[in-house]
Amino acid sequence: MTPQASSVRPRVCAVSYLNTVPLVWGLLHNTTRDPAQRDTFDLRFAVPSACADQLASGEADIGIVPLIETARQKLDYFPTCGIASHGPVRSILLVSKVPYREIKTLATDSGSRTSVMLARIILAEKFGCEPRVVSHPPDLAAMLGLADAALLIGDAALRVDPAALPFESLDLGEQWTDLTGLPMVFAVWAGRPEFIREPFGDALAASCRYGLARIEDIVREEAPRRGMPETLVRDYLTRNIQFEFSTPHQTAIDTYLDRAAALERTMVTGMSL
Repeated sequence: MTPQASSVRPRVCAVSYLNTVPLVWGLLHNTTRDPAQRDTFDLRFAVPSACADQLASGEADIGIVPLIETARQKLDYFPTCGIASHGPVRSILLVSKVPYREIKTLATDSGSRTSVMLARIILAEKFGCEPRVVSHPPDLAAMLGLADAALLIGDAALRVDPAALPFESLDLGEQWTDLTGLPMVFAVWAGRPEFIREPFGDALAASCRYGLARIEDIVREEAPRRGMPETLVRDYLTRNIQFEFSTPHQTAIDTYLDRAAALERTMVTGMSL
């Protein structure tokens, strides 16, 4: 253990989206003498890609990061909890104004690199297309004005009713499970090796359990704060998102990272021909 890891509170970057709230509820609200109490960590919030960047720059020690970043940065991660789905996830939405096989350009919210890679995997493996990806703020009309299709993630996707759109849409959590039969793991608690150890992992797992036991408290607080109906918030946190991991989630992690690596190798080979 390094002196830094043993003498200071770890700097933790958590995601600002609704789907992270149960994971950090104990860190924010548990005032008992429990390992998940807030004083365990120095906590701050950002979008997933920014959390990954803070780990890369040394500004954070632990963070909720897009799964793809564990491979790109060679990060260690806690295997017990994070953000996943098994079937529809509701908050990763690909909207297209052309048939999926004809998508040539994809505007993406750069907030989650895992979701961008997931879109590329789904489009390549299910529809045989590899669109050019362009980054754009999460404004659906503007994105579709720029590209054939748009990828919305997190709260921006939750605020869109797919049934009310004049375009076709894909729930990428549902598409992944249809393709593989597995859950989809979007984000994990990861960090510098000296901080990925039992006391901190136990504290994060305890915070998650604390939050899951208080979903109604979360719904009452977060629905008005985010301008969402309580039924949407409740259904999303209890039916769409999985927070605690088991063996199938580890299989899903390995499968996703293998397919992402294979797709990136294919693209590099294609560009070199």
